[in-house]
Order: sequence, then C-alpha cells, then structure tokens
Amino acid sequence: MNIKQLCVVALATLTLMGCEKQNPFFHYREWKTPHGTYPFNEIKDSHYMPAFEEAFRQGRADIEAITSNPDEPTFENTIEAFEQAGEMLSVVSGCFYNLTHSETTPKLQELEQQLSPLMSEYGTEIILNEKLFERIKAVYDKRESLNLRPDQLKLLEDTYESFANNGANLSDEDKETYRTLTAKLSMLTLTYGQNVLNATNAWTKLVTDEAELDGVNDDVKGMLKANAEKKEQQGWLLDLKPTTYIPVLQDCANRELRKELYLAHNGRCIGGEFDNTANIVEIVNTRLALAKLFEKRNFAEKSLHKTCAETEENVMKLLDELRDAYMPVARQEIKELEDYAHENGLEGQLEPWDFAFYSKKLQEAKYSISDDVLRPYFSLEPVKQAVFGLANRLYGVTFVENRDIQVYNPEVSAYDVFDADGNFLAVYYSDFHPREGKRGGAWMNDFQPQYVRDGVDHRPHIVNVMNLTRATADKPALLTYSEVTTFLHEFGHGLHGMLTRCHYASQSGTNVPRDFVELPSQFNENFLGEREFLNTFAKRYDTGELISDELIDKIHASNTYHAANGCVRQLSFGYLDMAWHTLSAPFEVKDGDTLKAVIDFGNAAMEQVRVLPNVDGTQMETAFTHIFSGGYAAGYYSYKWSEVLDADAYAQFEKAKAERGSIFDRETADRFRTNILERGGTEDPMVLYRRFRGGEPTIDALLHRDGIK
Repeated sequence: MNIKQLCVVALATLTLMGCEKQNPFFHYREWKTPHGTYPFNEIKDSHYMPAFEEAFRQGRADIEAITSNPDEPTFENTIEAFEQAGEMLSVVSGCFYNLTHSETTPKLQELEQQLSPLMSEYGTEIILNEKLFERIKAVYDKRESLNLRPDQLKLLEDTYESFANNGANLSDEDKETYRTLTAKLSMLTLTYGQNVLNATNAWTKLVTDEAELDGVNDDVKGMLKANAEKKEQQGWLLDLKPTTYIPVLQDCANRELRKELYLAHNGRCIGGEFDNTANIVEIVNTRLALAKLFEKRNFAEKSLHKTCAETEENVMKLLDELRDAYMPVARQEIKELEDYAHENGLEGQLEPWDFAFYSKKLQEAKYSISDDVLRPYFSLEPVKQAVFGLANRLYGVTFVENRDIQVYNPEVSAYDVFDADGNFLAVYYSDFHPREGKRGGAWMNDFQPQYVRDGVDHRPHIVNVMNLTRATADKPALLTYSEVTTFLHEFGHGLHGMLTRCHYASQSGTNVPRDFVELPSQFNENFLGEREFLNTFAKRYDTGELISDELIDKIHASNTYHAANGCVRQLSFGYLDMAWHTLSAPFEVKDGDTLKAVIDFGNAAMEQVRVLPNVDGTQMETAFTHIFSGGYAAGYYSYKWSEVLDADAYAQFEKAKAERGSIFDRETADRFRTNILERGGTEDPMVLYRRFRGGEPTIDALLHRDGIK
C-alpha cells in the first residue's frame, strides 16, 4: 500500500472515529439519562444511518459468534444467545421507527425508504442462516430432556417455529425466492403507509364563511381557525385528521360540506399522486406467493398459525356468528335513524355522510346527551389523572412526572411509574395531540422492552401516542366521550407493557398473539361507563361541578345506542381483510383497470354487512393501514375476538362488585394482573385467560353489554 492509499485509509478511520464520538447511538450503554432513556436532545437525523450500519455489523457479529461456537448447541449458548443478539439494532430501530410514526420529517421518510431493503435483507439473512438454524433445531430436537422452565420451553418452540415458518426449511432455490418476496413486500407496505400519510396531509379546505360551519361547536371552530393561522390564512382550515373529520361529520349542518369531507377522507389513495390500488394488488399477491412457498392454500392459513383463532374457519365462524346476531338489530337502527332524518328535513335517502350527523341528533333526542354536553366534564388533565388513578385503584401503581427525561417533542410528557411497594416499574411517555408529522389514529409502543439479564430486571419504557382534541385560546383540551375511551384503550395496552414481569424481551408486554393483544386495552374501556369511576374526575372545567347522577344515567342508557352498527362496521373490516387474504390464486386485473378491480372486490367483500348505500369513488382498503402496512393482515378479526374476551373478563369485575361492593375489586384485579398483564407471551394465551376466568369465555357477555341479548 503506497503513502497515498495509507492516507486515504487513515482519513476514513479518523472520520469514522469522529462519527462514533459524536453519535449518541454508538454509546447507548453509557447514556447518563434517567433510567437509560433516549437522549432525544442529542439525536440528529444524520445519526441514524451510521448507527444502523454499525448495528447491522454488530448484529451479524453476534450471529457469527453463535454459529462458530465449537461447543455443543445448548439452550444458553444458542437460544438465549440469539434472544440477546442485535442489541444495538433494537436500540436504534426502537427510536427511529417510533419517530417515523409520531414525529416524522421528509428526511426521516427518505431514510425509511433507504432502510427498508436493508432491514429486510438483514432479517432474511438471519432467518435463512443454515448454521444458525441447525443449532436451533439441535436444541429443539432434545427439548423434552432439557428440564426447561415453561417460559424457556415456549421461547425455544417459538424460536424454532419462527425460523421454520419463515423459510429455514425451504430449498436453496425457494430461499432465494423468499428473499426476493420479503424485500419486495417490505417496500410495498412502506410505500402504502407513506401514501396514506401524505394523502391525509395533502388535503385541506379553507372555509371563509363561518355560516358554512353552522352547527360546529366553538371549540372545534377555534381549532380550525388555529389551523388556518398556522398556514397564514384567514378563515377555518379543514383537514382529514380525526379531530376535524369526526366533529364536522357529526355537527355540521352543511350537507354538501359533510359530503365533500367524507368523499375526501374515504377516497384517499384512490387514483392520483398517492394511488394505492396497484400497491394493494402487489401486496396481496406477494403475500400469497409467500404462503404458497410454505404449501399453504392462502396467506390467512400461514398467518393464523399460533393465534387464538388458529384457523380461517374459526375466524369466519366468529364473524358469521356476530353477523347473524347483530345485522337484524343494525337494520332496525338504520330504519329508525332514516325515519328520524326524514322527519327532520332530510330529502332523499340517508347517505354515509348523513349517518354521524343524524345519529348524534337522534341520540340527543332520545337521551338528551351529546359530545357538546359531555365535553365540559372531560378536560384532558383531570382525565389523565383519572386514568392514572384507575391504574392505582386496580393495581396500586403511581405516576410521577419526571422533567429530567428528554422527550422527542415539547408536547410529550414523561413519567416514572412506581409499584405499590415503591419499586420502579417503568417509564411512561404520553403524546396526545395531532401534528403535521404524526400519523392518524392512536397506538402504544415501547422504546425499551422489559427483560431480565444477568439478574437485573430492565424495566420497560412505554409510549402512548394519540390524536386528541387540542386546547383553544380560551379553553383547555376538552375531549369527547369517544376520545376518553381511546385514551383508556391505549392506556390498557400501556399497562400490559408496564406491568409485565417476564425474563425475555420477545415474550414481555404486548408480545402476544394479535387476537389476544387487544384484551387488556378493550377491557380498560369498560370503566368509563361506571359511576364509581366517573365520580373521580368528571367535573366541569369552568365551574368545577361534578357530573350529575342524571347525566351518568343518560350515559348508561345511551351506551348501547347504535352498538349493532358499531359491531357491523368492525365486521365489515374483518370480512374485507379475510377476503383479500384468503385468495388462493393471484388477484387478476381484468381489462387493465386496477382501480375498478380493487374497488369492486372490496365492495363485494363488505356487501353482506352493508347497511348504508355504497358510494362510488370511495373504499376502505386504499387507506386501511392496519392490514396493508401494519401488523393486522388476516388479523383484523382480532378486535372482535378480543372484544368477546374483554366483555367476558369485565363480567368478573361486575360479579365482584355485586358481591363485594366495588368495581375496583383488588382481588379480581390482582388475578387479572398476575395471569394476563404480567405474563406476556410466556404461555398459551387461552391458558392464561382460563386461569384468570376459571373457565371458557362465551359471547354472552358481549351480547348482553351491547343490548343484543
């Protein structure tokens, strides 16, 4: 090597050393932040790619250390070693992918596109590593003689099956096909999700005449005015975020404006710059091709392995059983609503953009209750303290804000979470309001999972992200009943993550089958209907007046209002999901019209549970991120599956209330905590549920709660 070449190498080495010195991810074990939380103030966009590259290198070295180990494969040197491999990648990706959903930028979106094939290649490289699989299989084959704990045995079985079900047993030729298909699917789903976000952000409508917003309450109009001011516009700026879409559809008397908003929201990614119809065809056909590699008749058969439902037939049985119970009632609800709408000025048939508007008015007429009546009682800060208080009354945990913990946006708050005995349990981040760089919806995630290593219990760092109504210039953030329900739901996921006590990260918290993961979240929603809970926080923000018994009675009376339509709506999504993912042959586009083919297919799938007219130019699946860019492909049914479980579980608390006088029964809550919330994926989920319940669940509690039975 000549002098010039040596200088180039030296310069490159110095540059890398400088990058390492300045990049916080290279020193993640040395962070001096509270509980080792992310030093968000120090992390720059430019840090991610070098950190990912180093994390890939370290992860590959970890795998090489396992496969080159000359010792006989054991649970410790193979299964546990694999569980712990790639630690830096978990740290870097745990930060990056949380922020691409809650605080994304054009630069992060660009990086996400660049990283997608690299992440796919890395994962596929590991899953198809023959030497690694040989060692895993060697341990698996002698599992019955290893005297493992139940969670260790399940980790071994899950590890083996994750390899076997993702290509390890394929021929060399099929492995190459698998690599190609997984890389392709990764890019397709990423593009799909970014299209939905970009299409959502791209649409706005400036209203300059306040009369066009007749019926919309002042709080929402204040928010819309603030939207316009941020864009240096005069008037009221509408967008497609839930905090605009829902209240305008419910309250705006201007039918044409409702229609325009409805068509824009439900026509996202149908044609145009952000068209997703071709992506859908490619995604489902790629998933089917993957399933065929494993000799499965469709993607659902492959996907439902290791879920509570287990088979496509069991999923369809549940959907059909609920359809038969709820559809007659749903049709009655629509007939009643249509009659009411015609009596109150509607001309022609009831359209989808009329449903929320007249449904709210009928609810007010029947029960004298509405979001406008309830909002003043649901100021965000008292609601937050009540949600924390619920966790305290049930499980003894407390939340203490810690301003020393760095956050990724000034709106985010961070808390230390302590158990009843004063021991530290978790870090909890709350992120409540919509922003330009945040995706719609609400979710829970972890920045750090819980795990035990070398005798040390590494406690989890959990985040709840939502898109709740903001404060206005003269009022605090006043939430709708639905938004409070959403908070409780996501916090239920959060408790699942915070209270977990497992040994391995891959089993802790919400690492359970998707048709079980919604149990803790949906279960948590039930308390909002309880007088005992409402009385702890529901006070008017302006007068401090406690919510009246009369108003609580109205909430109880209205809780089953349009429950059948709510169920049917969820069933329609489940049928749509299963239709796309039970295809046994590739989806073919006739006459080259992809858009029409996709829309027609979706309409046909949802027809059996349709209660309102179909609208040309709209369809669910082009913006259905749950199944086309999230983790719910062939799994959307899980919301209803989990709802059966949550109603059945809550019935145990109602039974305890009848016997012992309080819905906050600690004995029942302790059983729920120790058997469900703490156990993660350490055992079969239905074994855990039966242990809590003392028997098998039925749909009876759900039918009773919804007023169907």
